[in-house]
Amino acid sequence: MLTELRLQNFKAWRDTGPMRLAPLTVIFGTNSSGKSSLGHLLMALKQTALLTDRKRSLHLGDDSSLIDLGTFEDCLYDHDLNQTLGFSLSWKSQEPLLLSDILNPGQTFCGDELTLEAEIAANKAQQPVTRQFSYTLHQGDEDVLKVRHGRHDGKPFLQCEPLRLMHAQGRNWGVESPEKFYRFSDKTLSRYQNAHFLTEFVLEAEQLLENFYHLGPLRSPPKRVYPWSGDTPPDVGAEGELTIPAILAATQQGRKLNRGPKQKYQPFDAFIAGWLKNLGIIHAFKVEPIAKGRKEYEVLIQAHIGVPWVKLTDVGFGVSQILPALVQAFYAPPHSVLWMEQPEIHLHPRVQANLADAFICAIHARENGENRNTQLIIESHSEHFLNRLQRRIAEGEVTPDEVAIYFVTRRRNGAHLEPLRLNEYGDIENWPDDFFGDDMEDITQRALAAAKKRKEKKKAQGAGA
Repeated sequence: MLTELRLQNFKAWRDTGPMRLAPLTVIFGTNSSGKSSLGHLLMALKQTALLTDRKRSLHLGDDSSLIDLGTFEDCLYDHDLNQTLGFSLSWKSQEPLLLSDILNPGQTFCGDELTLEAEIAANKAQQPVTRQFSYTLHQGDEDVLKVRHGRHDGKPFLQCEPLRLMHAQGRNWGVESPEKFYRFSDKTLSRYQNAHFLTEFVLEAEQLLENFYHLGPLRSPPKRVYPWSGDTPPDVGAEGELTIPAILAATQQGRKLNRGPKQKYQPFDAFIAGWLKNLGIIHAFKVEPIAKGRKEYEVLIQAHIGVPWVKLTDVGFGVSQILPALVQAFYAPPHSVLWMEQPEIHLHPRVQANLADAFICAIHARENGENRNTQLIIESHSEHFLNRLQRRIAEGEVTPDEVAIYFVTRRRNGAHLEPLRLNEYGDIENWPDDFFGDDMEDITQRALAAAKKRKEKKKAQGAGA
């Protein structure tokens, strides 16, 4: 689970500053303020980790990748190639890390949180290269172990403290340059007697990024028939195009979830159907093959109790738009980080509010007797979503520590991130100006216009008399 994020000189961001990430993090902001860029960098990091080319520091994307960020110049703040793109990620590991020095077995290092920091600059060909990266192992507020790797004055370096790295006999050569933005080359590790533990840091970073998923703001339109041959999709797709195969795969695998401790477990499809009903969108939902032995399926909806079942394409657009977000929240593997853009799009205000309850459930849900520990990072424009979230904090359904809320604005010197302080009563103690527009301004101007119109009408009636 991500605990902190920081970006420097990336797109609209000169510097976000340290950004605390909670199990449920919600980002509000004006249009084109830069809030989506926060997720875009994480997508670029994931596709870089998946890339077989270890020499490429940062895979900016192409037509077949998760995201295409254009050129490195496009990615830099003010498009200044003299700037260094910097970022840091902190996350809780699934299990505490216990590292030991094989040359000194009595010296061990234990921590449950890692921070990866990286600096990427442009080379002469204007391509991104890793200047340096570092890993820091934390236990609570204490820094237990730190490793730095990169290039300085044209020469690669590798530093570790407080553990001292010892060269292997006969291999007292210099180290190789970093691979990607986070990897140590195999040659570098082989030149030390006690550097094997560094692979643990790399594996932790790769596991974090592998379990990062994104759902975009535009979802695929509903279809009358969905093909499925038994495969298991990794997620619902960037546009939700794999939502129905995901439901079928999870149900066939016998996955069962509940809404928290002491709640009843349900098969995956029944669990999703229950939430669609609770959201107030439909009465019932099911996915069935169009005929026995066929690989084509149809989604059937019962809008209200007692009315005929109809296909998904024959009901309002909202169902097909919320379904990918709902499925993704519970389908992703345990310990996943899910970034969703405007999951409330095309939804009635009441459903937008109820969606907050579904996402609170997602961070508390259990599967196979274990907490799923899913993290949701939501971009939203919905004040109804926020109001419900504040209410649930006041009611004790979720704690202020489990929620982080931010407001993004665009200023002359770039995007600005303002954390909103939530207390135990659900109050926002530093409500920003124009958070959801100036309601009082609209009320005032409407009253003035109405008074003017009444005055003109009365004057006209007097002249007519």
